Amino acid sequence: MGDLTGLMKQAQEMQEKMQAAQERLAGIEVEGSAGAGLVTVVATAKGEVRRVSIDPSLMTADDREVLEDLVVAAVNDARAKAEVRAQEEMQQVTAGLPLPPGFKLPF
Repeated sequence: MGDLTGLMKQAQEMQEKMQAAQERLAGIEVEGSAGAGLVTVVATAKGEVRRVSIDPSLMTADDREVLEDLVVAAVNDARAKAEVRAQEEMQQVTAGLPLPPGFKLPF
């Protein structure tokens, strides 16, 4: 019975650590960019886009498709960086746990 109690306690602690990590991720901001910095996107490590910045020189361009492509590229860059930061945070939470390689949290 002691093993079950210890396991339940570990599960509760893990849940609390996961909640704290999720809260930290919401506060971490990453910046993605495209077009040599002409378009930048700021997003949280949870993937929520907060700001989009477009260099004024692109506003005079007649090619709207180029601008749209740059925005998409910047968002994807920010999302990739957010995922890396999220994985780093989760590794801190799960340090010492016997999880299989490649196991992703949160579920």
